Amino acid sequence: MVAKIVEGKSIRGILHYNEDKVDKGEAKVLMASGFATDIERLNFHQRLYRFETLHQLSPRIKCNAMHITLNFHPDDKLDMGRMQQITSAYLEKIGFGEQPYIAYQHLDASHPHVHIASTRIQRDGKPIFTNKIGWRLSEPARKELEEKFGLLKAQGRQLKNEAYLKVAEYGTAPTKKQLGNITGAVMRDYAYTSFAEYKAVLAQFGVHVDRGFEDSVMFEKKGLVYSIAGSDGNPVGVPFKASAFYNGATMKNLEKRFDSNAEKRKAFKQSLKERIDGVVDRYSSVKKETLVKELAREQVALVLRRNEAGLIYGLTFIDHKHRTVFNGSDLGKGYAANAVTERFSDRDMLKQYLMHEPASNFLEKDLSLGEKRGRDDEGLLDGLLEKADYDDPTVIGKKRKKRPGEEKSQNFSL
Repeated sequence: MVAKIVEGKSIRGILHYNEDKVDKGEAKVLMASGFATDIERLNFHQRLYRFETLHQLSPRIKCNAMHITLNFHPDDKLDMGRMQQITSAYLEKIGFGEQPYIAYQHLDASHPHVHIASTRIQRDGKPIFTNKIGWRLSEPARKELEEKFGLLKAQGRQLKNEAYLKVAEYGTAPTKKQLGNITGAVMRDYAYTSFAEYKAVLAQFGVHVDRGFEDSVMFEKKGLVYSIAGSDGNPVGVPFKASAFYNGATMKNLEKRFDSNAEKRKAFKQSLKERIDGVVDRYSSVKKETLVKELAREQVALVLRRNEAGLIYGLTFIDHKHRTVFNGSDLGKGYAANAVTERFSDRDMLKQYLMHEPASNFLEKDLSLGEKRGRDDEGLLDGLLEKADYDDPTVIGKKRKKRPGEEKSQNFSL
């Protein structure tokens, strides 16, 4: 079982999201508590009023709403009664058993999952203390309930066996839904320390993110726009602002995670180096495609970073096993671009390839989890908190003119 807890400022938004799922037949009310009557007798406004009356007791508390999800493995056999027992027990253990809440069973994914709308404000107007609630209360509760109800354990499972996040593909599902699921999951679950690293991970799942050119208003305002990436790596379809997704992956939210992610990934650095060494040390020379394929078997994606002229200047390693991202130079001198690409037996061929292939094609072929990317590709994440969306899409404006000399630069260097 995987539990996700998100605090918010709008209980209305959380209810709208879940009630909209119910109206579409993609969810149903699993259970509710604290409403003094059967939840089926109450309409949307009456349900909302129950929460808002508590929020009015403590108007100075802005983050008063709670959106909790409990995600189960597809192999967990759960009927409604069993799911109700687990939900009730979990809320008791994290201190929300006496709070009014509505639990929704969602039916729109391959794995069973429950969304819970609740509030931090108690009957006396005091807020429930939620600082570090994840490791203080939620983690112990999750582990205890896995044992009690015989659930498949989240900790220690091989990520390659998970199938909850598919690579985005234009036209197979609503674009906004695909982007919301992937951006929210990558933002929370991967340890990236820069926007470039975050962007590299998203490309693994078929998502393109743009922050505009450095002299643009969008860049200055730290705006982000997401699109599904086509087969050439370029965006297709209508783009969406980060703010279009509930608790979206905005630049502000990403930057909050950079420092903590740098600390978080340290514990997995050695493991990544050992797996890279195990692959690289087998070859005195190797084709680039072979290296990418062999690293993928170790759940490591190799990304070749290029400058605007299309020339390689660095490597990025994405560890899908532990969900961490490292530039080669961060791992050590032996993992930098020069050291690794010196082993390419097709070095001259790679030079020719860079000079004649569009840069987007080159990037697309190197950002791979395996030999191909298509409708059958499946991601590696645990149960994901789906995001509600409220804002209208925004289309990005004019393309930047090419700088003098950009088309002429074809020198190859590492």
